[in-house]
Amino acid sequence: MIAHVATCLGMLTSLAAFAVLPVSKASGAQPVGIFEDHGDIGSVANHGTAVYHADEDRYALSGAGSNIWAKTDEFQFAWKKMKGDFLLQARVKFIDKGVIEHRKIGWMIRESLEPNSPYVDIAVHGSGLTSLQVRPKADENTVQYVAPILNPSVIQLERKGNKYTMRVAWDGQPFSPPRTQEVDLADDVYVGLFICSHKADVVEAAIFDNVRVVVPAKDDFVPYRDYIGSNIEILDVATGSRKIIYHVDGVSLQAPNWTPNGKALIYNSEGKLYRFDLETKTPTMIDTGSVTENNNDHVLSFDGKMLGISSRDKTIKQSAVYTVPVEGGTPTQITPTGPSYLHGWSPDGKSLVFTGGRNNIFDIYKIPAAGGTEQKLTDTPGLDDGPEFTPDGKFIYFNSTRTGTMQIWRMQPSGNDPEQITDDEFNNWFPHISPDGKSIVFISFPADVKPEDHPFYKHVLLRMMPIWGGPPKTIAYVYGGQGTINVPSWSPDSKKVAFVSNTAGD
Repeated sequence: MIAHVATCLGMLTSLAAFAVLPVSKASGAQPVGIFEDHGDIGSVANHGTAVYHADEDRYALSGAGSNIWAKTDEFQFAWKKMKGDFLLQARVKFIDKGVIEHRKIGWMIRESLEPNSPYVDIAVHGSGLTSLQVRPKADENTVQYVAPILNPSVIQLERKGNKYTMRVAWDGQPFSPPRTQEVDLADDVYVGLFICSHKADVVEAAIFDNVRVVVPAKDDFVPYRDYIGSNIEILDVATGSRKIIYHVDGVSLQAPNWTPNGKALIYNSEGKLYRFDLETKTPTMIDTGSVTENNNDHVLSFDGKMLGISSRDKTIKQSAVYTVPVEGGTPTQITPTGPSYLHGWSPDGKSLVFTGGRNNIFDIYKIPAAGGTEQKLTDTPGLDDGPEFTPDGKFIYFNSTRTGTMQIWRMQPSGNDPEQITDDEFNNWFPHISPDGKSIVFISFPADVKPEDHPFYKHVLLRMMPIWGGPPKTIAYVYGGQGTINVPSWSPDSKKVAFVSNTAGD
Protein backbone atom coordinates (compact mmCIF):
# COMPACT_ATOMS: atom_id res chain seq x y z
CA MET A 1 0.00 0.00 0.00
CA ILE A 2 0.93 3.67 -0.07
CA ALA A 3 2.85 4.00 3.15
CA HIS A 4 5.07 7.02 2.83
CA VAL A 5 4.57 9.62 5.54
CA ALA A 6 4.87 12.48 3.07
CA THR A 7 2.09 10.98 0.95
CA CYS A 8 -0.21 10.68 3.94
CA LEU A 9 0.51 14.23 5.07
CA GLY A 10 -0.20 15.48 1.57
CA MET A 11 -3.47 13.60 1.54
CA LEU A 12 -4.53 15.09 4.85
CA THR A 13 -3.75 18.55 3.50
CA SER A 14 -5.88 17.90 0.44
CA LEU A 15 -8.75 16.68 2.58
CA ALA A 16 -8.52 19.66 4.87
CA ALA A 17 -8.65 22.05 1.94
CA PHE A 18 -11.66 20.26 0.48
CA ALA A 19 -13.56 19.93 3.74
CA VAL A 20 -14.79 23.55 3.64
CA LEU A 21 -17.19 22.54 0.86
CA PRO A 22 -20.32 20.92 2.26
CA VAL A 23 -21.45 17.88 0.30
CA SER A 24 -24.80 16.13 0.35
CA LYS A 25 -26.73 13.89 -1.98
CA ALA A 26 -29.12 16.76 -2.67
CA SER A 27 -26.44 19.19 -3.89
CA GLY A 28 -26.46 18.05 -7.53
CA ALA A 29 -24.10 15.92 -9.55
CA GLN A 30 -20.50 16.15 -8.36
CA PRO A 31 -18.46 13.70 -10.47
CA VAL A 32 -15.27 12.36 -8.94
CA GLY A 33 -13.01 10.26 -11.16
CA ILE A 34 -14.99 7.38 -12.64
CA PHE A 35 -17.93 8.04 -10.31
CA GLU A 36 -20.99 10.07 -11.31
CA ASP A 37 -21.59 11.71 -7.95
CA HIS A 38 -20.79 11.59 -4.27
CA GLY A 39 -22.36 12.71 -1.02
CA ASP A 40 -23.47 11.80 2.47
CA ILE A 41 -26.01 9.06 3.05
CA GLY A 42 -28.21 9.51 6.10
CA SER A 43 -28.26 12.34 8.63
CA VAL A 44 -24.54 12.81 9.20
CA ALA A 45 -23.38 15.39 11.73
CA ASN A 46 -20.34 16.39 9.62
CA HIS A 47 -20.13 16.40 5.85
CA GLY A 48 -17.69 14.12 4.08
CA THR A 49 -15.60 14.66 0.95
CA ALA A 50 -14.46 12.74 -2.09
CA VAL A 51 -11.46 13.83 -4.19
CA TYR A 52 -9.85 12.20 -7.21
CA HIS A 53 -6.11 12.75 -7.74
CA ALA A 54 -5.76 12.10 -11.47
CA ASP A 55 -1.96 12.29 -11.53
CA GLU A 56 -1.77 9.33 -9.15
CA ASP A 57 -5.08 7.68 -10.15
CA ARG A 58 -6.07 7.74 -6.49
CA TYR A 59 -9.21 8.57 -4.50
CA ALA A 60 -9.31 10.29 -1.11
CA LEU A 61 -12.51 10.02 0.91
CA SER A 62 -13.41 11.50 4.25
CA GLY A 63 -16.62 10.92 6.12
CA ALA A 64 -18.51 10.79 9.39
CA GLY A 65 -21.58 8.74 10.26
CA SER A 66 -22.66 6.68 13.23
CA ASN A 67 -22.57 3.31 11.42
CA ILE A 68 -23.40 1.13 8.42
CA TRP A 69 -25.30 -1.56 10.23
CA ALA A 70 -28.66 -2.65 11.65
CA LYS A 71 -31.55 -0.97 9.75
CA THR A 72 -30.09 2.39 8.72
CA ASP A 73 -26.79 3.89 7.57
CA GLU A 74 -24.71 7.07 7.77
CA PHE A 75 -21.60 7.44 5.60
CA GLN A 76 -19.92 9.20 2.66
CA PHE A 77 -20.42 7.53 -0.73
CA ALA A 78 -18.84 8.06 -4.19
CA TRP A 79 -21.01 6.19 -6.66
CA LYS A 80 -22.07 5.38 -10.21
CA LYS A 81 -25.20 3.63 -11.53
CA MET A 82 -24.70 0.16 -12.98
CA LYS A 83 -26.67 -2.83 -14.24
CA GLY A 84 -25.88 -6.48 -14.81
CA ASP A 85 -22.71 -8.28 -13.77
CA PHE A 86 -19.57 -6.45 -12.70
CA LEU A 87 -16.38 -6.69 -10.69
CA LEU A 88 -15.04 -4.08 -8.25
CA GLN A 89 -11.38 -3.92 -7.18
CA ALA A 90 -9.28 -1.54 -5.09
CA ARG A 91 -6.44 -1.19 -2.64
CA VAL A 92 -7.66 0.49 0.53
CA LYS A 93 -6.06 2.15 3.52
CA PHE A 94 -7.09 4.36 6.43
CA ILE A 95 -4.88 7.42 6.70
CA ASP A 96 -4.28 7.31 10.45
CA LYS A 97 -5.10 5.30 13.59
CA GLY A 98 -8.54 6.84 13.90
CA VAL A 99 -10.91 7.12 16.86
CA ILE A 100 -13.23 4.11 16.71
CA GLU A 101 -11.89 0.66 15.82
CA HIS A 102 -15.04 -0.19 13.86
CA ARG A 103 -14.77 2.69 11.37
CA LYS A 104 -15.32 1.21 7.92
CA ILE A 105 -14.17 1.62 4.32
CA GLY A 106 -14.78 -0.42 1.20
CA TRP A 107 -16.96 -1.13 -1.81
CA MET A 108 -20.75 -0.93 -1.68
CA ILE A 109 -23.63 -1.95 -3.94
CA ARG A 110 -27.04 -0.58 -2.90
CA GLU A 111 -30.50 -0.20 -4.38
CA SER A 112 -31.00 3.45 -3.41
CA LEU A 113 -29.41 6.40 -1.63
CA GLU A 114 -31.91 6.12 1.20
CA PRO A 115 -30.33 5.23 4.55
CA ASN A 116 -32.43 2.06 4.92
CA SER A 117 -31.68 0.70 1.42
CA PRO A 118 -30.87 -2.95 0.77
CA TYR A 119 -27.16 -3.34 0.07
CA VAL A 120 -24.11 -5.58 -0.14
CA ASP A 121 -20.64 -4.34 0.74
CA ILE A 122 -17.12 -5.30 1.67
CA ALA A 123 -16.37 -3.45 4.89
CA VAL A 124 -12.78 -3.20 6.12
CA HIS A 125 -12.85 -2.11 9.75
CA GLY A 126 -10.23 -0.08 11.56
CA SER A 127 -9.64 -3.13 13.77
CA GLY A 128 -8.75 -5.22 10.73
CA LEU A 129 -11.98 -7.21 10.75
CA THR A 130 -13.31 -7.49 7.21
CA SER A 131 -16.69 -8.79 6.20
CA LEU A 132 -19.27 -9.13 3.46
CA GLN A 133 -22.17 -7.11 4.89
CA VAL A 134 -25.71 -7.64 3.60
CA ARG A 135 -29.04 -5.92 4.22
CA PRO A 136 -31.31 -8.09 2.06
CA LYS A 137 -34.39 -5.84 2.21
CA ALA A 138 -35.18 -2.28 3.25
CA ASP A 139 -35.49 -1.80 7.01
CA GLU A 140 -34.10 -5.26 7.75
CA ASN A 141 -31.11 -5.82 9.97
CA THR A 142 -27.66 -6.13 8.44
CA VAL A 143 -25.86 -9.48 8.63
CA GLN A 144 -22.19 -10.11 7.99
CA TYR A 145 -19.94 -12.91 6.71
CA VAL A 146 -16.42 -12.53 8.01
CA ALA A 147 -13.40 -12.74 5.70
CA PRO A 148 -10.72 -15.34 6.48
CA ILE A 149 -7.96 -12.76 7.00
CA LEU A 150 -7.56 -9.51 8.92
CA ASN A 151 -6.31 -6.19 7.58
CA PRO A 152 -6.49 -6.90 3.85
CA SER A 153 -5.08 -4.23 1.59
CA VAL A 154 -6.75 -5.49 -1.60
CA ILE A 155 -10.51 -6.04 -1.84
CA GLN A 156 -12.70 -7.34 -4.63
CA LEU A 157 -16.50 -7.53 -4.78
CA GLU A 158 -18.11 -9.35 -7.70
CA ARG A 159 -21.75 -9.51 -8.75
CA LYS A 160 -22.85 -12.35 -11.02
CA GLY A 161 -26.61 -12.60 -11.22
CA ASN A 162 -27.81 -12.59 -7.63
CA LYS A 163 -24.54 -13.96 -6.28
CA TYR A 164 -22.12 -11.59 -4.53
CA THR A 165 -18.57 -12.74 -3.90
CA MET A 166 -15.96 -11.17 -1.64
CA ARG A 167 -12.28 -11.78 -2.18
CA VAL A 168 -9.56 -10.10 -0.13
CA ALA A 169 -5.77 -10.27 0.00
CA TRP A 170 -2.76 -8.98 1.80
CA ASP A 171 -0.62 -6.92 -0.54
CA GLY A 172 1.64 -9.22 -2.54
CA GLN A 173 -0.42 -12.36 -1.90
CA PRO A 174 -3.12 -14.16 -3.91
CA PHE A 175 -6.72 -13.74 -2.83
CA SER A 176 -7.84 -15.70 0.21
CA PRO A 177 -10.77 -18.16 -0.17
CA PRO A 178 -13.92 -16.34 -1.31
CA ARG A 179 -17.18 -15.72 0.54
CA THR A 180 -20.35 -15.81 -1.60
CA GLN A 181 -23.94 -14.93 -0.70
CA GLU A 182 -27.12 -14.84 -2.75
CA VAL A 183 -29.01 -11.54 -2.43
CA ASP A 184 -31.95 -10.33 -4.54
CA LEU A 185 -30.98 -6.72 -5.20
CA ALA A 186 -32.45 -4.76 -8.08
CA ASP A 187 -30.61 -4.95 -11.41
CA ASP A 188 -30.10 -1.16 -11.46
CA VAL A 189 -27.91 -0.27 -8.48
CA TYR A 190 -25.57 2.34 -7.03
CA VAL A 191 -21.96 1.14 -6.97
CA GLY A 192 -19.05 2.87 -5.29
CA LEU A 193 -16.55 3.54 -2.52
CA PHE A 194 -17.56 4.45 1.02
CA ILE A 195 -16.22 5.57 4.37
CA CYS A 196 -17.94 5.64 7.78
CA SER A 197 -16.32 6.91 10.97
CA HIS A 198 -18.61 4.90 13.29
CA LYS A 199 -19.01 8.01 15.46
CA ALA A 200 -21.44 10.73 14.45
CA ASP A 201 -19.25 13.77 15.17
CA VAL A 202 -15.90 12.31 13.98
CA VAL A 203 -14.55 12.55 10.42
CA GLU A 204 -12.20 9.80 9.27
CA ALA A 205 -10.14 9.65 6.06
CA ALA A 206 -8.93 6.93 3.71
CA ILE A 207 -7.24 6.45 0.36
CA PHE A 208 -8.17 4.07 -2.45
CA ASP A 209 -6.00 3.26 -5.45
CA ASN A 210 -5.94 0.68 -8.24
CA VAL A 211 -9.69 1.32 -8.37
CA ARG A 212 -11.24 -0.72 -11.14
CA VAL A 213 -14.87 -1.21 -12.15
CA VAL A 214 -14.87 -4.12 -14.60
CA VAL A 215 -17.74 -5.33 -16.76
CA PRO A 216 -16.87 -8.92 -17.73
CA ALA A 217 -17.45 -10.72 -21.00
CA LYS A 218 -20.78 -12.46 -21.42
CA ASP A 219 -20.83 -16.15 -20.52
CA ASP A 220 -21.57 -17.12 -24.13
CA PHE A 221 -18.86 -15.03 -25.80
CA VAL A 222 -16.93 -16.77 -28.58
CA PRO A 223 -13.13 -16.49 -28.21
CA TYR A 224 -11.32 -14.80 -31.11
CA ARG A 225 -14.64 -13.48 -32.42
CA ASP A 226 -16.30 -11.56 -29.57
CA TYR A 227 -14.11 -8.94 -27.91
CA ILE A 228 -14.68 -6.53 -25.06
CA GLY A 229 -12.79 -3.32 -24.32
CA SER A 230 -9.10 -3.08 -23.51
CA ASN A 231 -6.97 -0.97 -21.16
CA ILE A 232 -3.25 -0.52 -21.57
CA GLU A 233 -1.92 -0.15 -18.04
CA ILE A 234 1.46 0.65 -16.53
CA LEU A 235 2.40 -0.92 -13.23
CA ASP A 236 5.08 0.31 -10.84
CA VAL A 237 6.51 -2.98 -9.58
CA ALA A 238 7.91 -1.49 -6.35
CA THR A 239 4.69 0.15 -5.15
CA GLY A 240 2.10 -1.94 -7.00
CA SER A 241 0.40 1.24 -8.23
CA ARG A 242 -1.33 0.94 -11.60
CA LYS A 243 -2.45 3.55 -14.10
CA ILE A 244 -4.58 3.17 -17.22
CA ILE A 245 -2.93 5.13 -20.03
CA TYR A 246 -5.17 4.12 -22.93
CA HIS A 247 -8.63 2.58 -23.34
CA VAL A 248 -10.72 1.41 -26.29
CA ASP A 249 -14.24 -0.06 -26.25
CA GLY A 250 -15.05 -3.33 -27.99
CA VAL A 251 -11.55 -3.83 -29.43
CA SER A 252 -8.85 -6.24 -28.34
CA LEU A 253 -5.48 -4.59 -27.71
CA GLN A 254 -2.82 -7.15 -26.86
CA ALA A 255 0.74 -7.67 -25.69
CA PRO A 256 2.52 -4.32 -25.26
CA ASN A 257 6.30 -4.35 -25.80
CA TRP A 258 8.27 -1.50 -24.25
CA THR A 259 10.84 -0.01 -26.63
CA PRO A 260 14.43 0.15 -25.29
CA ASN A 261 14.47 3.96 -25.51
CA GLY A 262 11.49 4.09 -23.14
CA LYS A 263 9.43 6.31 -25.43
CA ALA A 264 6.82 3.92 -26.80
CA LEU A 265 4.93 0.66 -26.51
CA ILE A 266 4.28 -1.67 -29.43
CA TYR A 267 1.08 -3.71 -29.35
CA ASN A 268 -1.11 -5.69 -31.76
CA SER A 269 -4.79 -5.26 -32.55
CA GLU A 270 -6.98 -6.76 -35.26
CA GLY A 271 -3.98 -8.16 -37.14
CA LYS A 272 -2.03 -4.90 -37.18
CA LEU A 273 0.88 -3.63 -35.08
CA TYR A 274 0.86 -0.18 -33.49
CA ARG A 275 3.42 2.08 -31.84
CA PHE A 276 1.92 3.90 -28.86
CA ASP A 277 3.72 7.15 -28.03
CA LEU A 278 3.93 7.43 -24.24
CA GLU A 279 4.22 11.22 -24.30
CA THR A 280 1.33 12.02 -26.64
CA LYS A 281 -0.72 8.92 -25.67
CA THR A 282 -1.50 8.24 -29.32
CA PRO A 283 -1.07 5.07 -31.44
CA THR A 284 0.35 4.92 -34.98
CA MET A 285 0.10 1.83 -37.18
CA ILE A 286 3.39 0.16 -38.13
CA ASP A 287 3.66 -0.73 -41.82
CA THR A 288 4.25 -4.49 -42.19
CA GLY A 289 3.45 -4.67 -45.89
CA SER A 290 1.34 -7.64 -46.89
CA VAL A 291 1.86 -9.32 -43.50
CA THR A 292 -1.39 -8.21 -41.88
CA GLU A 293 -2.55 -11.08 -39.67
CA ASN A 294 -0.14 -10.40 -36.83
CA ASN A 295 -0.82 -12.05 -33.48
CA ASN A 296 0.41 -11.23 -30.00
CA ASP A 297 3.76 -13.01 -30.33
CA HIS A 298 5.96 -10.07 -31.33
CA VAL A 299 9.33 -9.21 -29.82
CA LEU A 300 11.83 -6.36 -30.12
CA SER A 301 15.53 -7.07 -30.53
CA PHE A 302 17.61 -6.06 -27.52
CA ASP A 303 19.02 -3.06 -29.40
CA GLY A 304 15.51 -1.96 -30.41
CA LYS A 305 16.29 -1.84 -34.13
CA MET A 306 14.32 -4.87 -35.28
CA LEU A 307 10.88 -6.26 -34.59
CA GLY A 308 10.18 -9.97 -34.74
CA ILE A 309 6.56 -10.82 -35.51
CA SER A 310 4.31 -13.84 -35.83
CA SER A 311 1.64 -13.72 -38.52
CA ARG A 312 -0.47 -16.13 -40.50
CA ASP A 313 1.29 -17.01 -43.73
CA LYS A 314 -1.11 -17.15 -46.66
CA THR A 315 0.74 -20.05 -48.32
CA ILE A 316 1.17 -22.44 -45.40
CA LYS A 317 -2.02 -21.04 -43.78
CA GLN A 318 -0.38 -21.10 -40.35
CA SER A 319 1.54 -18.68 -38.18
CA ALA A 320 5.10 -18.02 -39.33
CA VAL A 321 7.93 -15.90 -37.89
CA TYR A 322 9.07 -12.73 -39.67
CA THR A 323 11.45 -9.88 -38.94
CA VAL A 324 11.01 -6.24 -39.94
CA PRO A 325 12.76 -2.96 -39.07
CA VAL A 326 11.15 -1.43 -36.00
CA GLU A 327 10.00 1.61 -37.99
CA GLY A 328 8.20 -0.71 -40.43
CA GLY A 329 8.87 -2.02 -43.91
CA THR A 330 8.73 -5.26 -45.85
CA PRO A 331 9.00 -8.25 -43.49
CA THR A 332 11.43 -11.11 -44.07
CA GLN A 333 9.98 -14.56 -43.46
CA ILE A 334 12.23 -16.64 -41.19
CA THR A 335 10.35 -19.91 -40.59
CA PRO A 336 9.17 -21.76 -43.72
CA THR A 337 6.93 -24.12 -41.76
CA GLY A 338 4.35 -23.62 -39.05
CA PRO A 339 2.75 -23.02 -36.81
CA SER A 340 5.60 -20.92 -35.38
CA TYR A 341 5.14 -18.35 -32.61
CA LEU A 342 8.04 -16.03 -31.81
CA HIS A 343 8.95 -15.22 -28.21
CA GLY A 344 12.55 -14.06 -27.99
CA TRP A 345 15.72 -12.65 -29.53
CA SER A 346 19.18 -13.53 -28.32
CA PRO A 347 20.99 -10.51 -26.80
CA ASP A 348 23.51 -10.50 -29.67
CA GLY A 349 20.65 -10.37 -32.20
CA LYS A 350 21.83 -13.51 -34.02
CA SER A 351 19.14 -15.99 -32.96
CA LEU A 352 15.39 -16.20 -32.44
CA VAL A 353 13.59 -18.61 -30.13
CA PHE A 354 10.04 -19.63 -30.84
CA THR A 355 7.35 -22.19 -30.07
CA GLY A 356 6.89 -24.51 -33.00
CA GLY A 357 4.12 -27.01 -33.67
CA ARG A 358 5.55 -29.87 -35.64
CA ASN A 359 3.34 -32.94 -36.18
CA ASN A 360 0.91 -31.48 -33.60
CA ILE A 361 3.60 -31.47 -30.90
CA PHE A 362 4.70 -28.07 -29.56
CA ASP A 363 8.31 -27.61 -28.53
CA ILE A 364 10.82 -24.78 -28.35
CA TYR A 365 13.09 -24.08 -31.29
CA LYS A 366 15.99 -21.78 -32.11
CA ILE A 367 16.72 -20.40 -35.57
CA PRO A 368 19.22 -17.86 -36.98
CA ALA A 369 17.67 -14.38 -37.09
CA ALA A 370 18.66 -14.16 -40.77
CA GLY A 371 16.92 -17.46 -41.52
CA GLY A 372 18.28 -20.97 -41.80
CA THR A 373 17.90 -24.34 -40.16
CA GLU A 374 15.79 -24.54 -37.01
CA GLN A 375 17.19 -26.34 -33.96
CA LYS A 376 14.87 -28.17 -31.60
CA LEU A 377 15.67 -27.32 -27.95
CA THR A 378 13.02 -29.30 -26.05
CA ASP A 379 11.67 -32.80 -26.55
CA THR A 380 9.51 -33.85 -23.61
CA PRO A 381 5.84 -34.80 -23.29
CA GLY A 382 3.55 -31.80 -22.82
CA LEU A 383 3.48 -28.24 -24.10
CA ASP A 384 6.61 -26.07 -24.00
CA ASP A 385 6.04 -22.39 -24.76
CA GLY A 386 7.10 -18.79 -24.14
CA PRO A 387 10.92 -19.00 -24.52
CA GLU A 388 12.87 -15.87 -23.67
CA PHE A 389 16.60 -15.20 -23.30
CA THR A 390 18.05 -13.58 -20.21
CA PRO A 391 19.81 -10.25 -20.96
CA ASP A 392 23.21 -11.89 -20.42
CA GLY A 393 22.32 -14.70 -22.83
CA LYS A 394 23.14 -17.44 -20.31
CA PHE A 395 19.65 -18.95 -20.00
CA ILE A 396 16.37 -19.35 -21.80
CA TYR A 397 13.32 -19.17 -19.56
CA PHE A 398 10.10 -20.81 -20.70
CA ASN A 399 6.87 -22.40 -19.45
CA SER A 400 6.05 -26.09 -19.64
CA THR A 401 3.36 -28.62 -18.68
CA ARG A 402 5.90 -31.45 -18.43
CA THR A 403 5.10 -31.97 -14.71
CA GLY A 404 1.33 -31.71 -15.12
CA THR A 405 0.54 -28.05 -14.52
CA MET A 406 2.01 -25.12 -16.44
CA GLN A 407 5.14 -23.97 -14.60
CA ILE A 408 8.17 -21.77 -15.26
CA TRP A 409 11.44 -23.46 -16.28
CA ARG A 410 14.84 -22.44 -17.56
CA MET A 411 17.52 -24.16 -19.62
CA GLN A 412 20.86 -23.53 -21.28
CA PRO A 413 20.72 -21.83 -24.72
CA SER A 414 21.58 -25.27 -26.12
CA GLY A 415 18.47 -26.77 -24.53
CA ASN A 416 20.50 -28.68 -21.92
CA ASP A 417 20.01 -28.79 -18.14
CA PRO A 418 16.31 -27.84 -17.80
CA GLU A 419 15.42 -26.70 -14.29
CA GLN A 420 11.98 -26.00 -12.80
CA ILE A 421 11.59 -22.52 -11.25
CA THR A 422 7.95 -22.42 -10.01
CA ASP A 423 5.90 -25.18 -8.43
CA ASP A 424 2.53 -24.10 -7.11
CA GLU A 425 -1.23 -24.42 -7.64
CA PHE A 426 -1.36 -21.86 -10.46
CA ASN A 427 -0.72 -22.31 -14.17
CA ASN A 428 2.17 -19.94 -14.83
CA TRP A 429 2.86 -18.55 -18.31
CA PHE A 430 5.22 -16.25 -20.20
CA PRO A 431 8.23 -15.47 -18.00
CA HIS A 432 9.70 -12.05 -18.82
CA ILE A 433 13.10 -11.12 -17.46
CA SER A 434 13.78 -7.55 -16.36
CA PRO A 435 16.45 -5.65 -18.32
CA ASP A 436 18.69 -5.58 -15.24
CA GLY A 437 18.50 -9.38 -15.11
CA LYS A 438 17.26 -9.52 -11.53
CA SER A 439 13.54 -10.32 -11.72
CA ILE A 440 10.94 -12.28 -13.65
CA VAL A 441 7.33 -11.25 -14.17
CA PHE A 442 4.76 -13.76 -15.41
CA ILE A 443 1.01 -14.31 -15.61
CA SER A 444 -0.74 -16.89 -13.44
CA PHE A 445 -4.03 -18.51 -14.39
CA PRO A 446 -6.15 -20.26 -11.73
CA ALA A 447 -6.16 -24.02 -11.33
CA ASP A 448 -9.56 -24.37 -13.02
CA VAL A 449 -8.02 -23.31 -16.35
CA LYS A 450 -6.53 -26.15 -18.37
CA PRO A 451 -2.71 -26.10 -18.02
CA GLU A 452 -2.21 -25.94 -21.80
CA ASP A 453 -4.64 -23.04 -22.23
CA HIS A 454 -4.29 -19.30 -21.66
CA PRO A 455 -7.78 -17.97 -22.46
CA PHE A 456 -9.30 -14.52 -22.67
CA TYR A 457 -11.23 -12.84 -19.86
CA LYS A 458 -10.28 -14.64 -16.67
CA HIS A 459 -9.28 -13.61 -13.17
CA VAL A 460 -5.49 -13.73 -13.42
CA LEU A 461 -2.51 -12.57 -11.41
CA LEU A 462 0.67 -10.86 -12.46
CA ARG A 463 3.45 -12.18 -10.24
CA MET A 464 7.12 -11.37 -9.83
CA MET A 465 10.02 -13.29 -8.36
CA PRO A 466 13.81 -13.14 -8.23
CA ILE A 467 15.36 -14.59 -11.37
CA TRP A 468 16.91 -17.48 -9.45
CA GLY A 469 13.63 -18.43 -7.84
CA GLY A 470 11.87 -17.89 -4.54
CA PRO A 471 8.35 -17.11 -3.38
CA PRO A 472 6.46 -15.20 -6.11
CA LYS A 473 4.91 -11.87 -5.14
CA THR A 474 1.54 -10.87 -6.58
CA ILE A 475 1.92 -7.42 -8.13
CA ALA A 476 -1.45 -7.07 -9.89
CA TYR A 477 -4.92 -8.63 -9.76
CA VAL A 478 -6.22 -8.46 -13.32
CA TYR A 479 -9.27 -9.30 -15.37
CA GLY A 480 -7.58 -10.39 -18.58
CA GLY A 481 -5.57 -13.38 -19.78
CA GLN A 482 -4.84 -13.91 -23.47
CA GLY A 483 -2.95 -10.83 -24.65
CA THR A 484 -2.36 -9.40 -21.16
CA ILE A 485 1.39 -9.93 -21.02
CA ASN A 486 2.40 -12.39 -23.76
CA VAL A 487 5.56 -10.48 -24.67
CA PRO A 488 8.49 -8.78 -22.88
CA SER A 489 7.01 -5.57 -21.48
CA TRP A 490 9.45 -4.26 -18.87
CA SER A 491 10.46 -0.61 -18.96
CA PRO A 492 14.16 -0.11 -19.78
CA ASP A 493 14.93 0.85 -16.17
CA SER A 494 13.30 -2.35 -14.83
CA LYS A 495 10.90 -0.32 -12.65
CA LYS A 496 7.63 -0.72 -14.54
CA VAL A 497 5.67 -3.23 -16.57
CA ALA A 498 3.07 -2.58 -19.27
CA PHE A 499 0.12 -4.94 -19.66
CA VAL A 500 -3.47 -5.15 -20.90
CA SER A 501 -6.60 -5.53 -18.77
CA ASN A 502 -10.13 -5.89 -20.09
CA THR A 503 -13.64 -4.57 -19.46
CA ALA A 504 -16.81 -4.22 -21.47
CA GLY A 505 -18.72 -0.95 -21.62
CA ASP A 506 -21.02 -0.28 -18.67
